[in-house]
Amino acid sequence: MDPQPGATPYSAPAGCPMHQQQTSLYGPEFAADPHRFYEAARTHGPAAPIELAPGVDATLIVQHEAALRVLQNPALFARDSRRWAALREGAVPMDSPVLPMMIYRPNCLFTDGAEHLRLRKAVTESLARLNSSRLSRDVERIADYLIDQFIERGTADLLNEYAKLLPLLLFNQLFGCPGDIGDRLTRSMSAIFDGEDVLRANAELTECLMELVSIKRRQPGDDITSWLIQHPAGLRDEELKDQLVMLMGAGVEPERNLIGNALLLMLAGEQPGAPERRGSGMLVEDALDDVLWNNPPIANYATHYPVRDIELDGVVLKAETPVLISFAAANSDPGLTDARQTLSKGAHLAWGAGPHVCPAKSPATLIALTAIEKILNTVPDLSLAVPASGVAWRPGPFHRALIALPVRFTPTAARRASAGVQPPAQTSAQLPDPYRNAPAATPVTPRHTPEPAKKQKGWWSSFLDVFRV
Repeated sequence: MDPQPGATPYSAPAGCPMHQQQTSLYGPEFAADPHRFYEAARTHGPAAPIELAPGVDATLIVQHEAALRVLQNPALFARDSRRWAALREGAVPMDSPVLPMMIYRPNCLFTDGAEHLRLRKAVTESLARLNSSRLSRDVERIADYLIDQFIERGTADLLNEYAKLLPLLLFNQLFGCPGDIGDRLTRSMSAIFDGEDVLRANAELTECLMELVSIKRRQPGDDITSWLIQHPAGLRDEELKDQLVMLMGAGVEPERNLIGNALLLMLAGEQPGAPERRGSGMLVEDALDDVLWNNPPIANYATHYPVRDIELDGVVLKAETPVLISFAAANSDPGLTDARQTLSKGAHLAWGAGPHVCPAKSPATLIALTAIEKILNTVPDLSLAVPASGVAWRPGPFHRALIALPVRFTPTAARRASAGVQPPAQTSAQLPDPYRNAPAATPVTPRHTPEPAKKQKGWWSSFLDVFRV
C-alpha cells in the first residue's frame, strides 16, 4: 500500500491524539520551525518532556549550561542504552525508526568508563592517520564524479545528488570497500537515515560490514578498517563492525546536512530580501560557522541515561530514561547573547562536549569546506530554483536536514570519463529531479528480443569504473 501523501516514517495515524501533542519532535510542524518549539520548551526550565517517535518518550535539555553539565558528567549521565528501562521492559516498538540511532552497539558512542576509553583510543588514533591532503583529493575526485552526473542538465538537487552522496562514497573510500560491499553499504545506510525498512537495512549493514572486516583481516590496506584491525586495542570483529557503523553514522548524516545547510545559506543571499549576513560573497568558513550555530546538522542527540533520579534546576530527570541534548536549543539559549553576536567558535555545542566530544571535527570541517568550494567553483552561476523560504525540511527528531535543495545553472559538458559510464541505479540516495521539464522520450519498439538486462551497478561500483583507487 502506498503511504499517504506527506507521510514519513515518524508519522502518526490520522486523527491520532499524538497530532495534538505539542511535545513531538518527529512531525512536519517541528521540522518547519524547531526554534518555536525550543522557545516553548524553555518554559519548563532547562529541560522539557518530548516524544521522539510514537511510543518513545524522552527529556530534552534546552539550556546551554545544563547541556554542559550533562555532557561533562559521565558519572551521573551514562551513554550505555542498555540502561534504558522502557526498552528493556518492551515498552518501545522494536520497529521504531529511532531505534537504529539509539539502540546499544559496542562502540565508543554507547559505552562508558574504561571500555569507552579503549574504543575511543582506537578510533581517534586511526582517524589521526588520515592525511589531510589525500582527504581533500578524495573529496574533490568524488565531487567531480557527482557533478558530472548532472552538469549537462542545468538543474540539480544539490542535497540528494551531491551533499548526501558525497560523504557516503567518501566513507566507502576511507573504509577501503570493494565495489559490491560499498554499493550495499551506501544503500543500507541511506535507508537507515531515511527511516526506510530499518530492520532490513540494519541487517544488510551488519552483513556487509562483517564481510569487509573479514576481507581486511586477510588483506589489510591503507584504510581506516585496516588501521582499526591493527590497533593495539585488539578489537573483536563485532567491535570493529560497530566502530565502523559509528564512524559512518556520525560522519554521513551530519556531513550532508552541514554541506546542504551551508549551501542554502550562501545561495539564499542572492535572493531579494535575504538577511544581510547571508550572501554569495560570504566565505565558506563563515557559512559553516553560521550553520553550526543556527542550524546544526545534528540538532538533538547525545542520548544519556541518568544513573539515578537527578534534579536539574528544578526539573527531575528520572533514572534510566533517555535524556537528549538539544545542540540547536543550547546554541540559541538567550544567555549566550554575546557569544552568538560574534559567532564564537568555542561557545556552540554542535560538536558536543565532554568525553564524547566529536573526535573528527577537523576532517569533518575539511570535507565540508572542500565539497562546497568544489561545487561553487565548478558551477559558478548556481542559483536556487525555489525561494529560500520555500525549501522543506525533513521531519525527524535528531537532524536539521533539508528534503531537497533544487538549483539551476548554465548547462556545460561533463568533464570526465564518467560521461560514458552507465549511471547508477536510482535509490533512496538519489531522488528524482522534480524540477526538470524535459519532455519524456518516445518509447521505441525493439526489432528483436533484447538480452536480459545486467544487474544495475550502484554508486560506488560506478565510481570505481571511473576512478580506479
